Amino acid sequence: MRAMRLRLLPLLFAWSLASSASGEEVKVHAAAGVKGPLLKLAADYEAKTGHRIVAVFDTAGATNKAFLADPDAAILITTQALIAEGEKSGGLANGVGARLADTVAGFAAPPGAPKPDVSTTERLKAALLSVGRIAFSDPARGATVGTHFLKMIESLGIRDEVLRKATLAPDGVETMRLVLEGKVDLGVTQIAEIVQANRAALVGPFPKEFDLATTYSLWHRASASPAARGFAALLTGPAGSAALAEEGLRPAAAAR
Repeated sequence: MRAMRLRLLPLLFAWSLASSASGEEVKVHAAAGVKGPLLKLAADYEAKTGHRIVAVFDTAGATNKAFLADPDAAILITTQALIAEGEKSGGLANGVGARLADTVAGFAAPPGAPKPDVSTTERLKAALLSVGRIAFSDPARGATVGTHFLKMIESLGIRDEVLRKATLAPDGVETMRLVLEGKVDLGVTQIAEIVQANRAALVGPFPKEFDLATTYSLWHRASASPAARGFAALLTGPAGSAALAEEGLRPAAAAR
């Protein structure tokens, strides 16, 4: 009997390895504003379940398009407005949605550099005209903040002056890279993305007149696998709320 148990041990060990290695791959298309907390939660989920989270980050608009075009995608995280639009048009059908968190748009400057005053519309206009280099996410790629910022500088009558010294970044993550490397003097993106990159870079939100609050929501098909539903439940549960709050977002539970 002892000899049999000894022979079985290697088999049981091999079975356990195969079982852990056979975890499902869950593909997530997500707006870059949730990158920090999502990656932390993904690491925890992978360690506990053996499943693998494959996350693709981009602007909210590009993320939405990529999810719709990806037959392997399991979870979508983008703006609530885009999800509502997709459900209305039928592009997102037979699914389950949940609000995740809110964030507001703001400005970033290289840590240690003087921070311009953006507290009022007049001071913001002066700051945008005086700084040397500005970066914001490309509106043509579906960037929520970039689109809003473009409208803002148009309404301020300084569109051409700002665009002459502006760099259009692919997304907020790249905007913050340019800021932290000192390649631009002012970055425009979601405050959550600023905080996740470096809290010391935060200048402040848009003035009240131009305030931009964005709600991120999660969506997955009702037929999603247990692994995908499990990760979605983690994101929308207490652990997810805590991770979102820690990274500069206002969780849905706190907003209600």
